[in-house]
Amino acid sequence: MYMQKNDMKSVFAIALLVLMFAVFTSCYHDRTNEHSTSTVYSKEQIDSVSFSKTRHYSENYNFVVKTDSIVLLQQQPEEELNDMLTDSVIVYRHEHIVVADIRILPSDSVDSVWVQVARDQSTFGWIHESELLPHVVPNDPISQFISIFSDIHMLIFLIIISVISVTYLMITIFRRNAKIVHFNDIDSFYPTALALVVALSATLYSSIQLFVPDVWLHFYYHPTLNPFIVPPILSIFLVSVWAILIIGIATIDVVRSILSAGNTFLYLCGLAGICALNYIIFSIATLYYVGYFLWVLYCIYAFYVYFKKTERR
Repeated sequence: MYMQKNDMKSVFAIALLVLMFAVFTSCYHDRTNEHSTSTVYSKEQIDSVSFSKTRHYSENYNFVVKTDSIVLLQQQPEEELNDMLTDSVIVYRHEHIVVADIRILPSDSVDSVWVQVARDQSTFGWIHESELLPHVVPNDPISQFISIFSDIHMLIFLIIISVISVTYLMITIFRRNAKIVHFNDIDSFYPTALALVVALSATLYSSIQLFVPDVWLHFYYHPTLNPFIVPPILSIFLVSVWAILIIGIATIDVVRSILSAGNTFLYLCGLAGICALNYIIFSIATLYYVGYFLWVLYCIYAFYVYFKKTERR
């Protein structure tokens, strides 16, 4: 069993495009580590650097409020701890805030970390870190995207919608004997490659959260699309994300050239449903250590089905 020449060219083109995108995105110079070796830091600066490494944010970091509101203490935290009369100010959903100061109060039994945030020069106040972080998201579109798709309610919604949609599409497709990836596929390897890479990305995504959660947390607070300035496992994940984008565009173009407009829409909807299920199944299964075994079986099945169909042509 051998791939047809067109499919071999397709795989080579995918690899070449991913490499080109990776090279272009790597054209970035990280200035955060530029400093003189003779620089002397004060105790406050050392504490700030230590806090930034463990919490991944520091002073001047920008957040956006993602819940209805958060309540800020206008007085100093010590006044609250000593049950003195205090005032509060409220910031609301979608408002931008910046970290103005961070204080550690060991005497606070609730949370020793207090964060002062400011919306503007007249609206600022203190709040426990444990109360702040669940209600805000970093002011970056990648972080906000991660936050949305990490929400448990969103995951449940995606599972329900995906199962209903895929079930309906599968019934419709089989009744019409239409084309669908893995079952009655078109004469191209792109759809199979896309489904496999989505499954791989989901597996890597959960692996990072499972084994190196601190790496993922740092990525969440300081996101990038450049695979050359992040740890190896995160680099592989980013390359797989770029591959999804590139293969997805190629798949749409190929499907449009093979099928009619109506069948193209139906096929792409079915492919999107399969990819959605792959994301859900492999991201959850990997958290229980069975995702790796499932991905190997899935690869064997996908290649077997594709090559078997190629043999018949």
